[in-house]
Amino acid sequence: MMLDDLVAALRAAHDSQTPLRIRGAGSKDFYGGMLAGEVLDVAAYRGIVAYEPTELYVTAKCGTPLAEVEAALAEKGQMLAFEPPHFSGATVGGCVAAGLSGPRRQQAGAVRDFILGVKLIDGAGQVLDFGGQVMKNVAGYDVSRLLAGSMGTLGVLAEVTLKVLPQPVAEQTLVFTMDEAEAIKRLNQWGGQPLPVSASFWHGGQLWLRLSGARAAVDAAYRKLGGTLAVDAENHWISVREQTHPAFAGSILWRLALPSTVHSPGLDGLRAIEWGGGLRWYAGELDAVRGAAARAGGHAVLFRAPESLRCREGAFASLLPAMLALHRRLKNSFDPRRILNLGRLYAEF
Repeated sequence: MMLDDLVAALRAAHDSQTPLRIRGAGSKDFYGGMLAGEVLDVAAYRGIVAYEPTELYVTAKCGTPLAEVEAALAEKGQMLAFEPPHFSGATVGGCVAAGLSGPRRQQAGAVRDFILGVKLIDGAGQVLDFGGQVMKNVAGYDVSRLLAGSMGTLGVLAEVTLKVLPQPVAEQTLVFTMDEAEAIKRLNQWGGQPLPVSASFWHGGQLWLRLSGARAAVDAAYRKLGGTLAVDAENHWISVREQTHPAFAGSILWRLALPSTVHSPGLDGLRAIEWGGGLRWYAGELDAVRGAAARAGGHAVLFRAPESLRCREGAFASLLPAMLALHRRLKNSFDPRRILNLGRLYAEF
């Protein structure tokens, strides 16, 4: 597949006002609003366009599997530091469009923090370039980072340039036995200290803590914190990243972003705590989840649910009028005939 093929498909859909559903591997079909429109399959538009290890960036086409990119980086001792989930074949375009980060987000940052530039095909079939290949080229309105988490509602992310980082020299995972309250207390205490914590995960009375960095720093942190050295730690963190860990079991899963110091938003069904206490996972059809999250100073996303519940609740919290107006202006600018991923982000567009 060539770039011109994608451009032609979008222009034809724009002219005929045909709704399209952008799809790479389909690994995140469960996420966001309901699926609608004719499928625009971008999986064949794949391949690494450029990789400069010394400049710490990689550029890849939207249909490129994450596994392919990460394999190329690993050969040079580098990585995508935000540790994106694969979910059975995730692509570069879907990774950025969904905006999901893995366990290492606590230390390294989110997807949008690593986007240097994008080549976007908007809803009218125009090819637009934003950003560049190094941080100093990102000036003015940083549209490329705006596209992270946009769920394909603003255009096809034909190519993406991502910042990469060296893999840590040393890693060690510690395990502690403690309840939810103690885990949140400890995570906040440790978060205020110069410790090389790269990931944390609490579930079922156990807190897992990953240390990453220079060997001396990791060893010093281990001596200070104690705990039990984990067995098979690598597979544990993969199971957290890919949500194959038992904590994520069930057909209904809520994702709450909260201030890390909040003890509890007053909800039942807590399954896991990540990101130093800033991310909480709840399971089950719970009442007033979004109100409880808002009162605690955060927000809730219906991460995974049956179609009936997704239709009733919506995947994402409703926007305030001012924010809704801003989103509508963006949608009108990038997709004037509203043909791209209708309802995937918000029902209004």
